[in-house]
Amino acid sequence: MTEQQQETVLVTGVTGYIGGRIVPLLLAAGYRVRVMVRDPQRLEGRAWLEQVEVVGGDVLKPATLTAALDGINMAYYLIHSLRGGENFHKTDLQAARNFGSAAKAAGVRRIIYLGGLGNTDSKLSEHLRSRQQTGDALREAGVSVTEFRAGVIVGSGSLSFEMVRYLTERVPVMICPRWVFTRIQPIGIRETLEYLVSALDTPASEGKIIEIGGSEVITYRDMLFGYAKARGLRRYMVPVPVLTPRLSSYWVHWVTPIPSDIARPLIEGLRNEVIVRDPSAREIFPNIHPTTFEVAVHRALEKLKVSEVETSWVDSLASSQSDQTPVVLTTHEGMIFEQRQQVVDATPSAVYRAFTSLGGATGWLYFNWAWHARGILDRMVGGVGLRRGRRHPTLVRIGDALDFWRVEAVEINHLMRLRAEMKVPGKAWLQFKVETLDDGTTQLTQTAFFAPMGLFGLLYWYILYPLHGLIFSGMIRQLAKRAEGMAEA
Repeated sequence: MTEQQQETVLVTGVTGYIGGRIVPLLLAAGYRVRVMVRDPQRLEGRAWLEQVEVVGGDVLKPATLTAALDGINMAYYLIHSLRGGENFHKTDLQAARNFGSAAKAAGVRRIIYLGGLGNTDSKLSEHLRSRQQTGDALREAGVSVTEFRAGVIVGSGSLSFEMVRYLTERVPVMICPRWVFTRIQPIGIRETLEYLVSALDTPASEGKIIEIGGSEVITYRDMLFGYAKARGLRRYMVPVPVLTPRLSSYWVHWVTPIPSDIARPLIEGLRNEVIVRDPSAREIFPNIHPTTFEVAVHRALEKLKVSEVETSWVDSLASSQSDQTPVVLTTHEGMIFEQRQQVVDATPSAVYRAFTSLGGATGWLYFNWAWHARGILDRMVGGVGLRRGRRHPTLVRIGDALDFWRVEAVEINHLMRLRAEMKVPGKAWLQFKVETLDDGTTQLTQTAFFAPMGLFGLLYWYILYPLHGLIFSGMIRQLAKRAEGMAEA
């Protein structure tokens, strides 16, 4: 470990997209990490929480920054107040000035900042201009700033990419304004993080503005169609001469989970070309090789694998312990999930035996006729149906068939995850998980995951949701009764 890695690095914006991803990379690289956050409770559930020093601080309250910056030589500034209303740019600038001044007073040697691409000689949107002026504001106090400028970051969860994802997934025919032909140079999240981490031990990057992008220049139209191709979707686009950012933002608001007040500044920036004009990134970081948009999209879509989802966000949604049956229905990173929980007066092993016995002769415990009807329908359209049954009446292993499911993961006395092999417009999983509660009872969590394929997939989910809700609610209750019966026996 180098002497520099033994120093503590400060990361701000850790509840955001980039900040939350850079922390584990810094830890893996051997750095000691301090994170600054307004509300430390928002970090609960992060896998790296016990490995970092957490300090409360708010860039709009200068007095709170002293403790966060004490003893720091290198700091990441990854804060952006996009949703701060019409004057969000003023908030950004004041926050950056406060941080820069506090960093200077604390003796910070360098700030690393991620801003936005855009030709300063052109008429930049307020959003892009604000990102670049934030870098200037950080420099005002005299601290050396390494400012990376990127355009669209391709990664599951990235705001710009999520807008592309949802529009393409849900709208077969897109009416688009002229900005779909604007040139852009999107970059993968993996390479973006590589640049940010590598800057710590790259002296040549100090005090520089470094433009970063992928290996190719494309248009927004190429990006929309490229995503559709990666997902196997057929999409059509109808360009129109006039479609104001305000109208476009309302459309995005209704079609995607992105609110109009966030979508509008993003859309206003789509008229600006965001391409790399200064090639110095290649000279300063010769070992980083940006990839194509196609490769970056396929990496992002790996998030649809339920194993990735399981380790990133499902566990953080565990509800409080209660004898109620909480139900969570939400969408995250293109995946819809419906989660139910039931407190069971039985051991984890008994609950595990109950759900691993599902299928075959045991059936699905509730509305079994509906499961058989679904199997018949599946056979009629060329699917596997329910005829396969199961290999063993009680034991399961990875790869086993359970009627029209396939066992994808098994953890003894803890978890079973099934992947759907029936005909559905998308990909689906059903997962059961048990945990011991403090009072000695067991909590059973039942989660249905669905990654819809296009608009039809979305309609399929919501049309059948009332029936699914009835069946899954009944099934978790019957599983609890079955497990409690096993415990009594």
